[in-house]
Amino acid sequence: MKIIADTHIHSIACSHAYSTVMENIQAAKQAGLKFMAITEHGPNMLDAPYIWNITNQHEIPSFYNGIYILHGVEANILDSSGKLDIGEELLESLDWVIASLHPPCYVPSTEKEHTKTWLNIAKNPNVDVIGHCGDERYKFDYDRVIKAFKEYNKIVEINSNSQYVRPGSKENCIEIAKLCKKYRVQVVVNSDSHFAGKIGRVETALNMLEDICFPEELVINADFDTFNEIVKSKRGSISWDL
Repeated sequence: MKIIADTHIHSIACSHAYSTVMENIQAAKQAGLKFMAITEHGPNMLDAPYIWNITNQHEIPSFYNGIYILHGVEANILDSSGKLDIGEELLESLDWVIASLHPPCYVPSTEKEHTKTWLNIAKNPNVDVIGHCGDERYKFDYDRVIKAFKEYNKIVEINSNSQYVRPGSKENCIEIAKLCKKYRVQVVVNSDSHFAGKIGRVETALNMLEDICFPEELVINADFDTFNEIVKSKRGSISWDL
């Protein structure tokens, strides 16, 4: 299995990443990708870019140097009500919205509270992707929540970087992927790259999916037409014509 899109990418707009947007575009092309997303952290992350970095993404073309570019964000979940650090009007204007839990923005709590959090996020129509939810610090009722993700048409991210930067994530990610397989929940395989050279490098995640015989048709960024149609169905404002 190969991917044609990487939809979780950071740039030097946040100071814990190391490449420019232009370098990321060039790296995506070199990796043979067709799509990439710009997904800087929302403003409540300690070193996140100012909100104008997100609102001003229209300056970056939707197609450049052979790559289709999604204007997006990795929004931070702030509490168990599912509150995000990006307003709904701005979320509606973006092509790709990931919602994630990060300790600087949401102090890890109980399994009950984490479950409540994800159930509320599932109901938000402006959230497209559930970000790296296998984090051991945020254990939740996997079966109940994955069912809700199916009900509300959320895409679950299989984050290839999690087992390296989020200790204890490997087994959780396998369990979550198995439930996505059971309930036919679509997934997207991403690098969560903070350096251009890692864009499209998702072998760890793909190997895990292959080990559990995960259906390729549920991996939305394994097929050009599937991915393109999903993006267009979620965001009618996409301007490219393929």
